[in-house]
Amino acid sequence: MRITNTIHFRNLHGDIFGGVTAAIVSLPLALAFGVASGAGPVAGLYGAVCVGFFAALFGGTPTLISEPTGPMTVVMTGIVSSMTANNPENGLAMAFTVVMLAGIFQILFGIFRLGKYITLMPYSVISGFMSGIGVILIILQIAPFLGQPNPKGGVLGMVQNLPQLFAKINPIETILGVLTLAIIFLMPPKLKRIAPPQLVALIVGTIVSLVFFGNAEIRRIGEIPMGLPQLQVPTFTFSQMTVMVIDGAMLGLLGCIDTLLTAVIADSLTRTEHKSDKELIGQGIGNLVSGLCGGLPGAGATMGTVVNIQTGAQTAVSGLTRALILLVVVLWAANFTEPIPMAVLAAIALKVGVDILDWSFLKRAHNVSLKGALIMYGVMFLTVFVDLIVAVGVGVFIANILTIERLSSLQSQEVKTITDTDDAIVLNEQEKQLLDQANGRVLLFYLSGPMIFGVSKAIAREHSAMKDADVLILDLSDVPLLGVTASLAIENAIKEAIEKGRQVFIVGAAGKIKRRLERFGILQLLPPHHLLMDRTEALRQAVTLVNGHVVETTDSANTRYPADFGDTAVVQS
Repeated sequence: MRITNTIHFRNLHGDIFGGVTAAIVSLPLALAFGVASGAGPVAGLYGAVCVGFFAALFGGTPTLISEPTGPMTVVMTGIVSSMTANNPENGLAMAFTVVMLAGIFQILFGIFRLGKYITLMPYSVISGFMSGIGVILIILQIAPFLGQPNPKGGVLGMVQNLPQLFAKINPIETILGVLTLAIIFLMPPKLKRIAPPQLVALIVGTIVSLVFFGNAEIRRIGEIPMGLPQLQVPTFTFSQMTVMVIDGAMLGLLGCIDTLLTAVIADSLTRTEHKSDKELIGQGIGNLVSGLCGGLPGAGATMGTVVNIQTGAQTAVSGLTRALILLVVVLWAANFTEPIPMAVLAAIALKVGVDILDWSFLKRAHNVSLKGALIMYGVMFLTVFVDLIVAVGVGVFIANILTIERLSSLQSQEVKTITDTDDAIVLNEQEKQLLDQANGRVLLFYLSGPMIFGVSKAIAREHSAMKDADVLILDLSDVPLLGVTASLAIENAIKEAIEKGRQVFIVGAAGKIKRRLERFGILQLLPPHHLLMDRTEALRQAVTLVNGHVVETTDSANTRYPADFGDTAVVQS
């Protein structure tokens, strides 16, 4: 049966089971991300509910599970920190406003059909960016894992305060964190199929803390307000307006990348094809509502999506079921989360950070491509210690420059000047005879493939080699794309040839190529009969010009062709 995004109940059992299982997986992560972000555990829960429900209802990937993710939490952590530092009274409300802006940007991306362009960036950049986010998430969990409050200054502040953190370590909370990590990492695969290791670790860690360390001073989640969320009024300040819009765009773009990469994984598991633009609109609506409800931003989550599909889900009913189950937890069962130790949640988030690291590419990047490895490590470094936008911008710019340089180098090999019957291009017998008769006074300028701006130097270089030729034939028959810079280089070559008294022919310019030449006024430089569609005819006319008489050629069938085109003037260089 073909899976579509239409909600139906023909697979009700599988969808409900998938939704319940995904909710169980989501609960500890939502709590951990809420605490890690600084917005509180309830923000993580409402983010999982709002983004999960509306993305499932309006999205374009039926089995996708959307919730707060590691990358989105890392960015949100920085936003909450900077907003509350600059405006302690309204900083948190402003951070939730940024979440709303991120949702609006995602809706706009979907409306303008930008989904197919979002993930068009080199893998080395994506890998470095995601691995950098994983490193940030790991570093930010060190303090709560050791039983200490997070120092100010984000990643740099954490790194600078590492000696003090280890000096003041809380042994009990650290033991609970180590126990949590041990359960997650060492839980047998057979048991993982029965219960998610994160949930088991959460329950075991909490029980151990109550039974063995009930009287110890341990930092716990504490009371979570139950009931419907208090709506957040969009809050702006003039001084922070630009920063908020930039943060919203960055958060929205990251959510798009995170979601669409997960959607591709869902496609491979279900053998279907998601609707990227519709998915972005659904994600945008979910994040807009999440910001209004005081929830964290979310995106497509790989772990939840895979679990959802593997347990039998086929439609968006599974995502709706998962969101409703988590809503029940928020409304009526939040008291059960009060005794959860912060160190246990820190350990769960730390494991997520380890999973975000692109271990597969990190291990072999230096063997695959040295330049790619340098870009990846550079993007990772900038992501961790400078800024996410700077990291992506610099990475994409350098990767694209290197790619363009490589493509231009390869494409430049397809810019050839031929004055005799060499093997540079394939010529038929008539063309070979005509070039032989020209005695080097006809220059065939052959271009093939896309003429991007990097090829303009090759065009100029090859044209500068034209010395004794009296006629220039520019063959564009095999050019599917002619860029602006390459067009200008061709224009300069033609103008220089005309100024030196040479005749110029253009061959094969049709469709978009012809229109581009017309817009530049290049075709107006030539007589109309010098624009031809057949290279053999152009060569015959050129040889007639340089030899001053009608030329005859013989093809393979020994048929003789007169070459009388009327214009028989000899061109002297």
